[in-house]
Amino acid sequence: MWNWNDNLSPEMNINKNLVEHFKKYAKISGTLFIVLGMAGIFFPTFMSFTTLVFISYLMLFAGISAGWLTWISNRSDWAGWLKSFLLVMVGLFMILYPMQGIAALGLLLAIYFFTDAFAGFGLAFSLRPKKIWLLWFVNAVTSLILGVIFLAGWPFSALYMVGILVGISLLLDGIILFSGGVFLENIDKDEK
Repeated sequence: MWNWNDNLSPEMNINKNLVEHFKKYAKISGTLFIVLGMAGIFFPTFMSFTTLVFISYLMLFAGISAGWLTWISNRSDWAGWLKSFLLVMVGLFMILYPMQGIAALGLLLAIYFFTDAFAGFGLAFSLRPKKIWLLWFVNAVTSLILGVIFLAGWPFSALYMVGILVGISLLLDGIILFSGGVFLENIDKDEK
C-alpha cells in the first residue's frame, strides 16, 4: 500500500504542499472526530438517529441528483431511473421507519468495520518499522472486533450499538488523524 522510507515516501516528497495541508488539518479534524466520538459513546441512541438522518438525507439528495442527471442526459435510460428511484425509496424508508433503518444501517456499518480492519492491517504492516504502526494495528484490530460484536447482537442491539460503534470508530479515527499530523511534524523536525 504505502511505502515509508526514512523520511517521506517519494509520492509525499513530490506533493509537499499536500503534506503540509494534511499536517495542519489532520490535527483539527482529529480533535473534532475525538469530540464527536465521545458524544457517540455517551449518547449512543442520539448518535444512531443522527447517523440515520444524515445518511437518509444523503441518499435522498443522491437519488434526486441521479434523477435530474438522467432527465437532462438520457431520459430513456431505465437504469438511471431505477438508481434514482431506489435511492429515494431507501432514503424515505429509513426516515419513515427509523428502527428498521437503524437495523439496516447497522448491518452496513458491520461491513464497513470489516473493510476498515482490512485496510488498517495493510497500512499498519506497511508502516511497521515506524512507531506509529502500532496505532494503526490497534485501530484495525478494534474495527475487526467491533464488526464481530455488532453482528453477534444484530438486529436487537442496533439502536444503541450503531451509536456506540460510530462513536468508537470516530474516536479512534480522530486519534489516528491527530497522531498522523504529529508524526509528520516530527519528520520535519528530524530533517531540520
